[in-house]
Amino acid sequence: MTSESSERHHRLAEEGRGPVPIAVVTVSDSRTEETDTNGRWLREAVAAAGHADGGYRLVRDEPEQVAAALEAMAAGPARLVLFNGGTGIAPRDSTYDVLARMIEKPLPGFGELFRLLSWEQVGAAAMLSRATAGVYRGRVVFSMPGSPAAVRLAWEKLIAPEVGHLAWLVEG
Repeated sequence: MTSESSERHHRLAEEGRGPVPIAVVTVSDSRTEETDTNGRWLREAVAAAGHADGGYRLVRDEPEQVAAALEAMAAGPARLVLFNGGTGIAPRDSTYDVLARMIEKPLPGFGELFRLLSWEQVGAAAMLSRATAGVYRGRVVFSMPGSPAAVRLAWEKLIAPEVGHLAWLVEG
């Protein structure tokens, strides 16, 4: 099979599977469900793209809470889990550290591409992002910074175009 026919084969197989359940986890010490604009925006974007609600959590930037959120989402229907927040280098930023320990199969391309695209928006500050992705218990996990522009960039440019392919590619 050529790469073009292989890609077409994958896309056709994805179409018959229906909406992809996608979970959203916001990591923040200051946001509440009422002020979690990123979580709301992501859930609305997921729905607008025709995907299913795979769960939602808002947790403090505490390692145990981040780990528990990933465990809970991996035990549920979600095929993709989208974390936002806690990816910086401040002392309280623990999302990257927790997820990096838990991820079974890293996807370094996500962080690399995120920082490249982010460079176009924020310049050298892009290097401060520890955006990451990988596979955990058959779920694809993405972790992006907590700024609205970063969430939008990650979803629109990197995650949304590949949702179907990613969701079922790692199915065991």
